Amino acid sequence: MSLKFAPYTPDFGRLEKTLRAGKAERAPLLELGVDESIMAQFIGRPITGLQDKIDFFRLAGYDYIKLQPLINMNPGAAVPEGGLRQSAASELDRARTWGSEGTGAITNWEQFERFQFAVVEEQQFRLFEEATRLLPPDMKVIGQYGDIFTFTWEFMGFETFSFALVENPELVAAVFDRIGSTIYGLFERMAQYEVVGALFYSDDIAYYSGLMISPATLRTYLFPWMKKIGDLCRQRHIPMIYHSDGKLWDMMEELIGLGVNALHPIEPKAMDIREVKARYGERLGLIGSVDVDLLARGTPEEIRAVVKGLIEDVGRSGGYCVGSGNSVPNYIPVANYRAMVEAAWEFGKL
Repeated sequence: MSLKFAPYTPDFGRLEKTLRAGKAERAPLLELGVDESIMAQFIGRPITGLQDKIDFFRLAGYDYIKLQPLINMNPGAAVPEGGLRQSAASELDRARTWGSEGTGAITNWEQFERFQFAVVEEQQFRLFEEATRLLPPDMKVIGQYGDIFTFTWEFMGFETFSFALVENPELVAAVFDRIGSTIYGLFERMAQYEVVGALFYSDDIAYYSGLMISPATLRTYLFPWMKKIGDLCRQRHIPMIYHSDGKLWDMMEELIGLGVNALHPIEPKAMDIREVKARYGERLGLIGSVDVDLLARGTPEEIRAVVKGLIEDVGRSGGYCVGSGNSVPNYIPVANYRAMVEAAWEFGKL
């Protein structure tokens, strides 16, 4: 049986308009990550290099390809040869591990001084150089990285981090600043590439029930770095996308103020995307909200119905990109992934 591919050509302008809460001629597709095994099944061949990934994104109906710098932020976690499975949010096929809940590698000043923090190097951007040569003119790169907050608490351990907010805030600030300066340096370098059409910062700050830490802590340590990334986007006249799972109602106005143009993934059990659209849809592009559990265990018919409903209720006036409620890991049946993207092809014309 021949494989089925998107019945339209890419158009990054369509995606950019949608990310800025505008209405294009169709609702675009956008994901934080798609596992390479899903990509390979979709296009009918292994993913062996960047050209294969470009072909997947193009054939699946995406207007972009997402790339990250090839940097190893985690001590002892090597970047795979070829660099196509790197990521804080990952390309989703790395070994899954729990974050450090108790004590991490940095609990005092001596450990901070000894810690081998990653540094920004030119070789980390070779995929961006390659994309400049290979990418068709109707597509652009979305440059993505993140996790200033997440790396901070993982390196310290969440309990240690929490106690240190009260007992040793200077150490918390030092770790945030060291990680923040590195990750901002990645975004600063990505923004220099003409082929980059948007920047995507990812960093979970909430559970489905509420924020992980206080708004005051976010304002003190994380948001200044996010604002710097937002300023980069404004200077380049490109959209800023932000990913966080969870319930973000308390932070929505501030996120917009930081320069966020589009929010991903509107986790269904945390926030009703229809309510988000009603309250913020004129100022914020919305991405995702097709529940990952539904993609994993639902039927193609159920998935098609959900996508159709999201396009009708959220996307008909523009400002909505079809996508999962997080990402597309390797345990999603490819038939279910196909049901989501094919429904976007079929019902997405606005």
